Amino acid sequence: MTQNVPRTRVPAFGPILCLAAGLMVTPSLAQGLDAPDAIDSIVQSDVNEEQAEAGAETGKIIAAIEKSAENTSAVRKVTKLDRLDIVFLPDSAPTEGGPPADITEKLAEYDADIAGLRQEITGNAMLFHAIDSRSILIQDVLAIEFDDDGGAVIYAAGRPSG
Repeated sequence: MTQNVPRTRVPAFGPILCLAAGLMVTPSLAQGLDAPDAIDSIVQSDVNEEQAEAGAETGKIIAAIEKSAENTSAVRKVTKLDRLDIVFLPDSAPTEGGPPADITEKLAEYDADIAGLRQEITGNAMLFHAIDSRSILIQDVLAIEFDDDGGAVIYAAGRPSG
């Protein structure tokens, strides 16, 4: 008659478990986003910042809002830009009462397209880190516009940080 003797496999896995536990407490060696050149290496584009009044840029902003669906597709595909301009619109900030009426109407009309655009920007590491490193909240992005020269312009409600 054979007797079943329970076997344990823990001793065989002991060294592996110790190694795995040691790796879990080791700090990450990945480059953090606080490193000086981390954002620049992700974005890999010249990023220019400017400030403008929404009233002076109304035509451009409305045209970009109307092309939100098309620009969403471009955001999904873009991996490199030669130039990225961020236009801050301080008079459109929520603390200043929001964008002018005609821009507010277009934002409401294209609300679903703009929501999709913002979602795609969040999913695009290059564009997201370009705006995030400048303390721009995604809900403050009003529109993005691409040109034929490998550049893009992001219109953001608010003031530059710093």
